Amino acid sequence: MSGEEERFKLVVVGGGGVGKSALTIQFIQSYFVSDYDPTIEDSYTKICTVDGKETRLDSKAPSHWTCYHEVQKFHTQILRVKDRDDFPMVLVGNKADLEQQRVISREDAQAFARENRINYMEASAKNRYNVDEAFLELVQIIRRFQEMESPPPPAHHTGKQKSGGCPCVLL
Repeated sequence: MSGEEERFKLVVVGGGGVGKSALTIQFIQSYFVSDYDPTIEDSYTKICTVDGKETRLDSKAPSHWTCYHEVQKFHTQILRVKDRDDFPMVLVGNKADLEQQRVISREDAQAFARENRINYMEASAKNRYNVDEAFLELVQIIRRFQEMESPPPPAHHTGKQKSGGCPCVLL
């Protein structure tokens, strides 16, 4: 393993009150915030091991994207800005512990993810259910994406490799 640190920048976006900060804080600091003030923008960093490789995750939770119906628009905007048909993303249905208060059906979320070729998983920041898994899944998706984008150089190549600073989105 080389001494160079693998590093990814992740952005957590979603509607107001969906638990962007709660999910991020649970992942980074391992505790649940129940009465969190609406954020302007929070940034967090965590070093973790993904598939045996030490990885630094810089995560941002910008405030107030407007609800589920905006996810399609936001997804389209990301692809337009990146000028591509595909980009590493994971759609996360947070608050899985509140099944009785569900606003979006599991089937609708899965259909959206399937149609847009992105992974979907449900999580609960409160119960720490699938929190780590969501972020680590995204890292694995980013790695596969980067491998397809730029295959590793030949063994005799001595130039510096591209950094892993791919800004990615966790919805």
